[in-house]
Amino acid sequence: MSKGDEPFRDALDAAAGHAREWLESQPTRHVGPRATAAELEAVFGGPMPVSGLPADEVIDFLASKAEPGLMAMPSGRFFGWVIGGTLPAALAADWLVSAWDQNSFLRAATPAAAVIEAAAGHWFLDLLGLPEAADVGFVTGATMANFAGLSAARWRVLEQAGWDVNTDGLTGAPPIRCFVGQERHDSIDLALRYLGMGRPIVVPSDRQGRIDAAELDCALDRALGAADGSAPAPLLVCLQAGNVHSGAFDPFLQAVTVAKAHGAWVHVDGAFGLWAAAVPELAALTAGLHLADSWATDAHKTLNVPYDCGIVAVRDTEALRAAMSVNPSYMIRDSAEAADPFQLVPELSRRARGVPVWAVLKSLGRNGVAAQVRNLVSRASQLAHQLSGLDGVEVLNDVEYTQVSLAFGDDAKTRAVTARIIADGLVWMSGSRWKGRDVLRISVSNWTTDDGDVQVAVEAVRTALAAVRS
Repeated sequence: MSKGDEPFRDALDAAAGHAREWLESQPTRHVGPRATAAELEAVFGGPMPVSGLPADEVIDFLASKAEPGLMAMPSGRFFGWVIGGTLPAALAADWLVSAWDQNSFLRAATPAAAVIEAAAGHWFLDLLGLPEAADVGFVTGATMANFAGLSAARWRVLEQAGWDVNTDGLTGAPPIRCFVGQERHDSIDLALRYLGMGRPIVVPSDRQGRIDAAELDCALDRALGAADGSAPAPLLVCLQAGNVHSGAFDPFLQAVTVAKAHGAWVHVDGAFGLWAAAVPELAALTAGLHLADSWATDAHKTLNVPYDCGIVAVRDTEALRAAMSVNPSYMIRDSAEAADPFQLVPELSRRARGVPVWAVLKSLGRNGVAAQVRNLVSRASQLAHQLSGLDGVEVLNDVEYTQVSLAFGDDAKTRAVTARIIADGLVWMSGSRWKGRDVLRISVSNWTTDDGDVQVAVEAVRTALAAVRS
């Protein structure tokens, strides 16, 4: 017989208390971790315990001992990589998802989870102006969202070339030529490698990292010229919504038009930039986005839900379901028309990761999502404006979205300023390399970042630069 909630009470109460303490510390805590992985190994490793501890004591130990090794990623002063925070509705919904413990793979088995995710998918498509009949799947992150979208692409372009990849595999298949911008994210190359498609053909980009549509046209012409003409050439074009250094968006209208004229499938990697489509005044950045065939994003970035939530959308529902589906006898479908969640993503067993997305969209509404994205863009612009006014600071990109890339003279000085900022711990900004130069990259991704955080960030850069100069 089930023991109800009694065995869980003390542990959940302990976890809730530690969670509140962690969240309360964000406005003032040192952003970076205060302990190294090597130091923590001795705390959490060692021999396997012979006897266990009560659950609440385990939680107390876990929270207190892990705290020095945690980075304040939920802080409004965290500008590293492209990592968002978590909205209240998303965090609470995520707790419910764990408590419900639903394996969300079948509509018949977990109808509430499946229907909530389907609703979130419909809202996602509507919010971003994507085809309303597209399939939407919830995966772990943008890498697997790219993987799922490109899996559908692989199935379709080979099917059009007369090859059944599900039956015959890739050995002997017509080669798929995949075209990417020079500054695409590495997760695209990773997904292509997972799918056995090898290295892509690189198309030049402009100074902000946007693919050159004219060069893409020429590259596709060359690919068609090299094809034997006996069947349609399998062609795939990957575009980008949001360059990680500049925030730039590929020229979708021109690039998609060129790709479609050559019969190519178009996939968009929009890990953090896809959400710009929710903001009317950013329409110039995303014009033509809806004309693509598949789209990938990370809800934990700009939308600010907890980790483990990427989203893939595919216009060609037959292709996605053919690429992802299996049909074991024990999976009893409740409808021949509606897709089961397992048909849209790589996993069978998985948590109901789309529920926090539904909770955020329900909490914010269309206007709230637009306001959140608008605020991130505004804070990035504010940072760029104030930092460009400091002597010795160079803003390297056109700040049109949420990314700011800085340099402080030569590479050595830029690296030194970056290291000093991280060591000081008031903010976290990540070092990178772009256009042949070391840079300090600022990503504004957290819904809590406000004017006070911006001022702290500007002062942190000012102080670090002065320290390096002295």
